[in-house]
Amino acid sequence: MAAIPQPSQPSPTQISKMTTYIKKVAESPGLTSVPSSYAFTPSPNDQAVSEDPKDSIPIIDFSLLTCGTPDQRSELIQELGQACKDWGFFKVINHGVPESLMEAMIEGIRGFFNLTDEEKREFEGKNLLDPIRCGTSFNTSIEKVFCWRDYLKVVVHPEFHFPNKPAGFRSLVVPCERVTLKPQFFQLT
Repeated sequence: MAAIPQPSQPSPTQISKMTTYIKKVAESPGLTSVPSSYAFTPSPNDQAVSEDPKDSIPIIDFSLLTCGTPDQRSELIQELGQACKDWGFFKVINHGVPESLMEAMIEGIRGFFNLTDEEKREFEGKNLLDPIRCGTSFNTSIEKVFCWRDYLKVVVHPEFHFPNKPAGFRSLVVPCERVTLKPQFFQLT
């Protein structure tokens, strides 16, 4: 009796050419090594990561911008400027966003990345400036090494753009034109 041919598992190289989503690569059965298109070769000039607390991601306490004293606000604005200059990003605390909304957004994002590759491809975008864009790297057609992460980028201002999948995900985000902001006036003494 002839053996029934078994479907062969794609190699890590074949996997990375078939998809632009690292989630699919990482969950591939039989994956035993990192595909070369996701492996960064260290450079002799690479520096070790610092464990010095002063080198940690800046933390901005938003409540000090709205409820702090003029001195606290001034100091925080300086810290914010320094964080933008030195890091390009920062962590915001005491922002007033309910924990339940943050958890719902995380579940919505998880649902987005659990969509099929075909469903996610609707949102890949062909241009870096597209208002909705998802993928693994910024330009997989020219990059030699892809980032070990999947991303979803959306632009919600001045025009609201957001994926319509998975169901309910879009409704978590309120378009800017529907938000009523109470102006905050600061009196400096």
